[in-house]
Amino acid sequence: MKSQERHKLKENEFARTVAHARDVMASRQKDIAWAIAVVVILLAGVGGYMWYRQSTASRGTDLLATALAIYESPVVPVAAPAPGSPAPVQQPGTYLTEQAKLEAALPKFIEAADKYPTTAAGITARYHAAAILASLGRYGEAEQRYQEVVSKSGTGLYARTGRLGLAETQLAQKKYDSAINIYTEMSRDTTSMLPVDGVLMQLGRACALAGRKEEAARAFTRVTEEFPQSMYMADAKRELEGVRKS
Repeated sequence: MKSQERHKLKENEFARTVAHARDVMASRQKDIAWAIAVVVILLAGVGGYMWYRQSTASRGTDLLATALAIYESPVVPVAAPAPGSPAPVQQPGTYLTEQAKLEAALPKFIEAADKYPTTAAGITARYHAAAILASLGRYGEAEQRYQEVVSKSGTGLYARTGRLGLAETQLAQKKYDSAINIYTEMSRDTTSMLPVDGVLMQLGRACALAGRKEEAARAFTRVTEEFPQSMYMADAKRELEGVRKS
């Protein structure tokens, strides 16, 4: 076959290939356009979700900051006025009593917790609300809030400290068995970020309150034997002696 004819055949083959490709593109144009549209929608959805999360976290942090500002405000009692003098004015940003300050901060913490329950700010706010409720002697409400902290925090630090708070509120309500179960489980957790010797002290005291003297003695003994450098050593020895004498 002559060179010129071979060249023409190649040109025809190339032309057919190009024409076929053009036909395929034309026939699938709608499919391609649909696929591109889906990708664009997915990207927009991911971007919108990320923006929503960041926006939500920011709003939750703002509410938490407002609550913390009240919580950390100074308590400045107002002195009684001298006879014939006008009553002194409370300084802005201060509170007459610790209770007044806590009662002012509490609804702010609860608002942040309820509006943004799964964010870090919301969980932190819920923990503070629980602690305030316990400080005010509202142990049933505090127990509920601590339980919510535990259930929403996963395996984070607030989940562990929330369990400690939960046990403390149960002790205050004389729910000794429930509190002891929490302390016992936590004292066996070798991966905990909380000091085990501190947990053992709480366990020993809870057992002593419940009249379970042998278990209390074991908890205090573990502190003295397993944690010789513990800051609780003197307390553990004293309370161990008290349990054995009672």
